[in-house]
Amino acid sequence: MTTVDPGAATGATTAGTTRPDDAIHPAGAGRSADRPPRRELGVANVFSHGFLLLWAAMTVLPLAWMVLSSLKSNGEIIAEPWGLPEALRFDNWSRAWTSAHIGRFFFNSLVVVAGSLSLTMLLGATAAYVFARYEFRGRQVVYYLFVGGMMFPVFLALVPLFFVVRSVGLLGTWPGLILVYTAYSLPFTVFFLTAFFRTLPTSVAEAALIDGCGHFRLFFRVMLPMARPGLISVGIFNFLSHWNQFLLPQVLLPGDGQDRMLAQGLSSLAVSQGYAGDYAQLFAGLTIAVLPVLVVYVAFQRQVQSGLTAGQLK
Repeated sequence: MTTVDPGAATGATTAGTTRPDDAIHPAGAGRSADRPPRRELGVANVFSHGFLLLWAAMTVLPLAWMVLSSLKSNGEIIAEPWGLPEALRFDNWSRAWTSAHIGRFFFNSLVVVAGSLSLTMLLGATAAYVFARYEFRGRQVVYYLFVGGMMFPVFLALVPLFFVVRSVGLLGTWPGLILVYTAYSLPFTVFFLTAFFRTLPTSVAEAALIDGCGHFRLFFRVMLPMARPGLISVGIFNFLSHWNQFLLPQVLLPGDGQDRMLAQGLSSLAVSQGYAGDYAQLFAGLTIAVLPVLVVYVAFQRQVQSGLTAGQLK
């Protein structure tokens, strides 16, 4: 009678049996053979982080130098342009605000940008919601007409735009500038928000309609609050574009009066103070113009990031 050793039988069975994993991953080839080595990933991370640090330095250092220069005297700016101020001279800001009329230009830009931004967001969000949620004849044609407006730079339309605004009696007025700002911001706003409204869940809108909510209330009470990240993102882009606009006010607001925008005022200040040698006042005016942009971006930084990535994540 022959006795079979269980351990030997098990070993033989194990040795003679080919597992599926062995066929897929033969000996000598690990599961992560197709993955790049960790050393290559480390080099790529170092390169990317180094590039980001360089970009951050190129962005932050000029801003910091501008703010520090606005707190120096003219002698310190010329003698030690890269040094720290001996004393914080906030009187440079007050002189730029009053004597250079930066305060008046700041208020003008604030009124025009607030009006154009409100009108752009209202019209753009309404049009984008219709394009994204409703089917009607000619919808694609009208949508591409809106989007096609992004193909034409402002330089191509300056001359006809000047005559059109003058013919309707709005040349040299804030309402004319507000309407032009709105017209040039609508294509990008409609393009951005149409894609964003398409990512919102349809079930929420259907449930609101079943509960008796009309289309008007559905848009303003349900869909707009859900689209808040996208609205904030495109609103900040439009705010930056309107606030830094120089060419349109220069053409549509001719003259050297007190109704000019902030970019026009800073341009005149740069020319006048460049010859006068009052660089501290010039840097103070530039700092005052930049501060609202920085405050808006820092306050809504997370909303901008979530708005830009919402479409990809959903």
